[in-house]
Amino acid sequence: MKKTLIAAAVASMAAFGAQADGHSEIQPAVVYDLGGKFDQSFNQAAYTGAERFLAETGIEYRDFEIQNDAQREQALRRFASQGYNPIIAIGFSHGAAVEKVAAEFPDVDFAIVDMVVDQPNVRSIVFREHEGSYLAGVAAALASESNAVGFVGGMDIPLIRRFECGYIGGARSVSADIEVFGNMTGTDGSAWNNPTRGAELARSQFERGADVVYHAAGGTGVGVLQAAADEGMLGIGVDSNQNGMHPGSVLTSMLKRVDNAVFDTFSDAMNGEFSYGFNVNGLAERGVGLAFDENNAELMTPAIRAAVYEAAYDIATGAVMVHDYTSDGACPY
Repeated sequence: MKKTLIAAAVASMAAFGAQADGHSEIQPAVVYDLGGKFDQSFNQAAYTGAERFLAETGIEYRDFEIQNDAQREQALRRFASQGYNPIIAIGFSHGAAVEKVAAEFPDVDFAIVDMVVDQPNVRSIVFREHEGSYLAGVAAALASESNAVGFVGGMDIPLIRRFECGYIGGARSVSADIEVFGNMTGTDGSAWNNPTRGAELARSQFERGADVVYHAAGGTGVGVLQAAADEGMLGIGVDSNQNGMHPGSVLTSMLKRVDNAVFDTFSDAMNGEFSYGFNVNGLAERGVGLAFDENNAELMTPAIRAAVYEAAYDIATGAVMVHDYTSDGACPY
């Protein structure tokens, strides 16, 4: 029983949802955040979910990659006016646009990832990133030989501080005196797509003694993982499975199942089961977890895996509560 619960909490590559007989035709659409659908991270996870839905149902979808903030509202309104339904917006920065456009089109179903929009026709999909990041911290601390690890965030916002705080908590659950270096890339949307700066920040942390660096920085994280590979250190990916980007140099990836969120949103609409309000995804719901595959099999030793499994079980069952930075703006670890 315990082993089954642990596997469910951590084995994060499983697919959710299935097509039901007698489904209705829908016209789904996705609006990505800055960085684009091939950022190998957050947006690409959404793209993967949309592609899985297409492959399993044969139902085509439309998508749009914004180039600036002004296009958020424009894209949502255009899709809604053209009859697309449901429409899912990827990223918290779409919040104001979704709230406005959803009010204009009350008969259209909208969803948004990483933000709560209080409208009767909106599904707000949020994740417990701090729980998955805690597992990343456990793995990082056990893999570290220097007792120092790092974190590179993208845009300096409470959501990314949540990743960082969970990571610190996991690392310090293994080693109370471990040093954790942290840097944010910037304060605007460009922070998600600056791999050069990501590499610079990672190298600075390696120079200070870190030997494992975790990123939560979208496309900027590509530079973090590249720097880890170049320096003979270890990186930890995020959102999508990034283990294969530099096999042998990526310890693991903290998967945030945005792919499942998109797939389930489209599937629920197709099956007449679309729901509104909060949709929360943590370890217990298999919404976050670590990626294990052939690319990191040697890095994730039996001892590291055992510790990650144990932590995942404790979190999923409520025995361990991971502090949520967004609850009070503080990190107690």
